[in-house]
Amino acid sequence: MNRLDLDGQCAVVTGGASGIGLAIARRLLASGAAVMLWDRDATALQAAAQPRLTAWPVDITEAAAVREAALQAAQALGRIDILVNSAGVTGPNAPVADYPLGAWQQVLQVNLTGTFLCCQAVLPQMRAQGYGRIVNIASVAGKEGNPNASAYSASKAGVIALTKSLGKELATQGISVNCVAPAAVETPLFAQMSAQHIDYMKSKIPMGRFGTTDEVAAMVAWLCTRECSFSTGAAFDLSGGRATY
Repeated sequence: MNRLDLDGQCAVVTGGASGIGLAIARRLLASGAAVMLWDRDATALQAAAQPRLTAWPVDITEAAAVREAALQAAQALGRIDILVNSAGVTGPNAPVADYPLGAWQQVLQVNLTGTFLCCQAVLPQMRAQGYGRIVNIASVAGKEGNPNASAYSASKAGVIALTKSLGKELATQGISVNCVAPAAVETPLFAQMSAQHIDYMKSKIPMGRFGTTDEVAAMVAWLCTRECSFSTGAAFDLSGGRATY
């Protein structure tokens, strides 16, 4: 593993108690950053915490809770240089005609509105210091649309568009905003999907395998560095050859 230069940087990683979020947090930590994990699973958070890897329980769909978490992070870390929005849910697998409205609303609320709220909460601090790195976890599903996963696909398309909009807004303020669009990565979220849908996703990947959380973490970590200085509003594919545009 290459050690990137994140010495002295302070990061917040949402959905950081497990899966992709925890892998990203550990990679940032190994590169010198101090990290706070945000997650609604307080038990998993407590298990993941360690020196320089602190935790704060928060439901990212609650605006007031997110604002309070941002204040706590700034106090605990000293500043917020990096925000990685990794928290997400997949929702059920069902055709649009049968998709439950409540599930649709929950997926959009967590994946898209939650990402929006977290970005909004850290922006005053990043603007005040004239520096920041925001990385959102999108998905190749947001580009292509997976059948029987309309809510997830729509939410991740929204994350890509939000990334592009915010990246343009902040382009002259020292704050870059990018997203990573992985194909399927084997994480605990697979438990929310049908076996048929998992097989479908794997069949679409030319490399014939799922991505790993460490592979996502490696790309995200570079996007969090000062060296990543001329990319903003971009979607970086991590798809084993699936992505075609």
